Amino acid sequence: MSEAGKTFSESWYRVANQKICLRAGVRVRRQVYRGERWIVLENPFNNQYFRLRPEAYEFVARLRPDRTVEEVWKECLEKFPETAPGQEAVIRLLSQLYYANLLQYDVAADAARLFERYKKTQQRQTRATLLQVMFMRIPLLNPDRFVVRTLPYLKPLLGPVGAVLWLLVVGYGIKLGVENFSALREQSQGILDPAKLPLLYLAMVIVKTLHEFGHAYFCRRFGGEVPVMGVQLLVFTPVPYMDATSSWGFRSRWQRALVGAAGMIVELFVAAIAMMIWAKTGTGLVHSLCYNLIFIASVSTLIFNLNPLLRFDGYYILSDLLDIPNLYQKSFQHLRHLFEHYLLGVKKSESPSTSQREKFWLTVFGIGSAIYRVIVFGGILLFVADRFLFLGILMAVVCFISWIIVPLGRFIHYLATSPRLERCRTRAVLVSVGGLAILVAFFQFIPFPSHFRAAGVVLAREWSMVSALSAGRVKALVAQPGQWVNAGQPLVELENPELDLALAAAEASYQETEARYRAALSLDAASLAPLQGRLDSARQLLNRLREDKSNLVVRARVSGWWTLPRSEEMPGRWLPKGSPLGLVINTNAFEFSATVRQEEVDRLLGKLHQQVEIRLYGQAGLNLQAKELRIIPGAQYVLPTIALGWAGGGEMPVSPQDRQGRLAAEPFFNVIGLVESPSDVVLLHGRTGKARFYIGREPLLPRATRALWQLLQKRYQL
Repeated sequence: MSEAGKTFSESWYRVANQKICLRAGVRVRRQVYRGERWIVLENPFNNQYFRLRPEAYEFVARLRPDRTVEEVWKECLEKFPETAPGQEAVIRLLSQLYYANLLQYDVAADAARLFERYKKTQQRQTRATLLQVMFMRIPLLNPDRFVVRTLPYLKPLLGPVGAVLWLLVVGYGIKLGVENFSALREQSQGILDPAKLPLLYLAMVIVKTLHEFGHAYFCRRFGGEVPVMGVQLLVFTPVPYMDATSSWGFRSRWQRALVGAAGMIVELFVAAIAMMIWAKTGTGLVHSLCYNLIFIASVSTLIFNLNPLLRFDGYYILSDLLDIPNLYQKSFQHLRHLFEHYLLGVKKSESPSTSQREKFWLTVFGIGSAIYRVIVFGGILLFVADRFLFLGILMAVVCFISWIIVPLGRFIHYLATSPRLERCRTRAVLVSVGGLAILVAFFQFIPFPSHFRAAGVVLAREWSMVSALSAGRVKALVAQPGQWVNAGQPLVELENPELDLALAAAEASYQETEARYRAALSLDAASLAPLQGRLDSARQLLNRLREDKSNLVVRARVSGWWTLPRSEEMPGRWLPKGSPLGLVINTNAFEFSATVRQEEVDRLLGKLHQQVEIRLYGQAGLNLQAKELRIIPGAQYVLPTIALGWAGGGEMPVSPQDRQGRLAAEPFFNVIGLVESPSDVVLLHGRTGKARFYIGREPLLPRATRALWQLLQKRYQL
């Protein structure tokens, strides 16, 4: 029986004499959620669903146009005294069915009410469309007839045979992907090349169309309908979509989950087939198209569709597997209940959850989706503003109004007028104002340790690149790699017969010119000036060739350990002038050269005495310290090593015009510090890592405000 406090209601007179029944055409289905029976009402005209408990349906099913609500309620009270709903529950149930357009009233009055509800619904949808213009859906046609006609041809693939085939194909595709992983990664570097974007978009349209048809065929396979197909704008990018919400009425949660996963199943199958073709073809249009299909089908599936925090396939799959319909709405209703009940003191607040397990999932999902929603919309706003600044600003204003101003106004109105707070309004106001004051004080006045990270590389304080200063063929390795060498010590000996011939010819030419010059001193004074010019040119050529000859012996410029990669391949190898050979590294002292972005370097000025912690890749458990920090005056563009840029797997954007991958796309500052390391720690020249710069304590709000302004100035020059 209903709780005593809910058996009678002061508002009962509003519905007691109404003659109401379910609207004609409403379909009734039975479902089981977590072992409990539920009744699902389906409105075929708007493809909406409403779920209620069997005891509530016993009341609704008895409603008829010739009987009042009070007559039906009393009948249920007599027949089912233990389970009959109370008057408050009846009022709430009828209100929900009314707004779902599932109730039938007197014809004239009902038509007016229906039109009014439809108009309000359209207004709500219009407001939602304006706020979610980036995700607008445009219905175009009804694909259900086409799906029904073609389903018999594909039905064998939607059963066990198709599952086995899918496993074989996808498994083989994964095998090919693992075997060709390096080639896949290398080709991904140019995936967003403007010249390749049309092909990428074509691949996306193909994959997403097959994705939506996957939902449609699986939905029809289990008896559902697909009434709408259209185009959805995902951040102004049109992609196809289909309405498969009729799967919500399936009794089996596994069928509902399979319909939700059908699109990803199709995408992975397409990606596997594209992988087979890509692995067997060479460079060309087919090869590039298949790679784009692989990229779209795999990346979008793993990052977007499978993510339950976004309202894509992963969300509906999780909702079905947890047996929690309307997971998104219920999670926020549950969070509101927690806020009202435990903070504001509302005793009558009720959670939509029915078990401790459901409370846990609603709490976790509600908090996670709220945080993720802010992150996603922030990224979308930046993406749009990068291309259309005015539109991005307009969207930011709309989001600020709809997410902050409007909710704040509603909350103030709620505190001032809500009947739910009648007995605890003072506490609600004090908790709200006090909580806001605590939050402001926490973020504005309480300092927290402030730091930032910068990528960098370990470099020996004394080291030099050894290069061939003259072109020649390697004759001998005078110093063996791995040995200690002193400054000026020979390392490699080169030979160049052509240089020897040129040097001999230059010496003969110089001697001849010098003899003529001496003869002209006594015989022909008029020819001295031209001969003097020729003699100077011959002397310069001879000196240059002699210098090249001496440079055939490559010497160390500093003292240190001599390293020569692939030394066994060097003898007999021809080296053009300027070719790098190896390094001479003095391991007595090491420095860490950090690449600090422009927006961070100001925070270091005047604070170079602060602590700096260094962690190196490959030695994650080792914390090193740096001292004697100094900032190289002037912005830099050339990275200390290619490993710090995108081309080498680093974080620093590099210029696409630089083939070597060392020219940064934006200026940075070099901050160099002497590394302090224990005696038992071996440091390697060229090993990359990250430096954490501690710059004192600072409240969170000023820090976030500064970061926001720096972002706007950097991206939009505001």
